[in-house]
Amino acid sequence: MAANTDRALPEDFMGDGAPAAMILKVVGNFMGIWVWGLAVWFFFVSVCAHWSCVGHGRMAFAMTWYSFVFPNTALVTATFAVGKAFSSKAIQVVGCVLTVLLIVVWMFVLVMMIRAIILKQILWPQKGEDKDEGGWKATQKGDHPQNDGFTQNQQDGSAENNV
Repeated sequence: MAANTDRALPEDFMGDGAPAAMILKVVGNFMGIWVWGLAVWFFFVSVCAHWSCVGHGRMAFAMTWYSFVFPNTALVTATFAVGKAFSSKAIQVVGCVLTVLLIVVWMFVLVMMIRAIILKQILWPQKGEDKDEGGWKATQKGDHPQNDGFTQNQQDGSAENNV
C-alpha cells in the first residue's frame, strides 16, 4: 500500500501531496517491517514451543498439522514484500529459503496425512477427530425415554420422528 501513496493521494493533499505521500511511504514501510519482525518472532516462539514434540511416535497426526503450513505462507509473502519495499536482495533470498522450507513442510504434512489414512488413524470411525469425547450422542429409537430417534432430546413432544 505504501508504494502507491503518490498515486492514491491528490496533488493538493495537506498542501502538497508529494511530501505527504513520501512521509506515509516511509512510515508505512517501517510499520511493515515492525509487523514482519513480530511475525518472525512468533514463528520462532511456535517452533520452540513444538520442538519437544518432534520425534517418532511423540505426536499422532491430526488435520490440525496443516496449521504448521498455512500461517507461515503469510510470513513468506510478507518477507518478499519487505524485501521489495527496501530493495533488499538479502531479504528476498531469505524469502526464497523460507519458500523452499515451507514446501518441504507442506509435503511432509501431506505424506503424514496419507500415512495416517492408510494406517486408519484418521477418516475412520472413532479415530482422529471422530472420537466420542462427550457432548451430544445420537441414539437409536427407544434407547432413551425422552429421545424419539436421531434427534436431540425433545422436551415438548411436538417434534416429529427424524429417523
